[in-house]
Amino acid sequence: MHKIGVMPGDGTGPEVVREALKVMKAVSEKIPFQYQLTDLDYGAERYLKTGVVLSDEELEGLKRFDAILLGAVGDPRVKPGIIEKGLLLKTRFGLKQYINLRPVKLYPGVDCPLKNKKPEDIDFVVVRENNEGLYVGEGSFEKKGQPDEVAIQVSRNTRGGVERCLRYAFEFTRKRNKRKKLTLCGKTNVLTYAWDLWERVFQELAKEYPDVTPDYAHVDATCMWMVKNPEWFDVIVTDNMFGDIITDLGAMIQGGMGIAAGGNINPDGVSMFEPIGGSAPKYTGKNVINPLAAVCAMGMLLEELGECAAAKLVEEAVMFATSQKMKSQAAGKMGYSTQEVGDLLVEFIRNKKA
Repeated sequence: MHKIGVMPGDGTGPEVVREALKVMKAVSEKIPFQYQLTDLDYGAERYLKTGVVLSDEELEGLKRFDAILLGAVGDPRVKPGIIEKGLLLKTRFGLKQYINLRPVKLYPGVDCPLKNKKPEDIDFVVVRENNEGLYVGEGSFEKKGQPDEVAIQVSRNTRGGVERCLRYAFEFTRKRNKRKKLTLCGKTNVLTYAWDLWERVFQELAKEYPDVTPDYAHVDATCMWMVKNPEWFDVIVTDNMFGDIITDLGAMIQGGMGIAAGGNINPDGVSMFEPIGGSAPKYTGKNVINPLAAVCAMGMLLEELGECAAAKLVEEAVMFATSQKMKSQAAGKMGYSTQEVGDLLVEFIRNKKA
């Protein structure tokens, strides 16, 4: 019995999570597995009522789940950063979800902004370190508010944190078993402390994985090649900030935020999966938002739980919708409502022959 915590969250989050859970129910009936859902009301509404985002006790309580499905966070009534830091970052750090996993895959039928690029050209994964770097919030001000003010932001990288991320990336590249090419994305020519550490550990680990081809690219070059030659990449591994930046670029080249999903992974603990696009408050309640990213996140969750056949069927259903049904991935332009897209996926799954 898989115990799954569900955080619908803010804005359109509840709408896309509803469709993801509808698809999960259908696939669990087609390829039987058992699961138990627990609804978690963490988000803007509760914060506005109670002033609490996520208490330490509630964070500890999340450890009882096998995985978590998150809808979205962010509400215009709440100052930016409060929910994001108090829920997203607190969960990622508190549950030691030290890997952010982002597949960048162009599905058939999805419009790509890159000229002449096809699904076979855009199919790679970004492994982003998720617990260290600039996002630890470490730093200081000197002479704050004065003309000669100095702001210091620290990128803290530990050997243990770097090594566990890189080892995960090597193992993932081997398991993915495609080109078996792992590209370290950094900035070794300028950021000579942090990236000296990353590069040294990368080269040391590469010796343990002779079947994986090690590669390196500066982050600016990585961005250029993602646009010009995305087919060059198999798996990219990078730090927290660079990963945050290049995965949004990845979302665009795979067709937009409506199709992009990701996972915050603790390989030995509780992982959390989410659509990348955010809460999109202007579309709340209109039944026009694209639920496919949430459905893909749910598919990633199933794969992490070992339900690989079910996850594969979910992806097949998504590819059916993108290639044969939907006019666009943009909200309000899909040719179907949010609910109808979910219905399309359910129908495909139920009619799929074994």
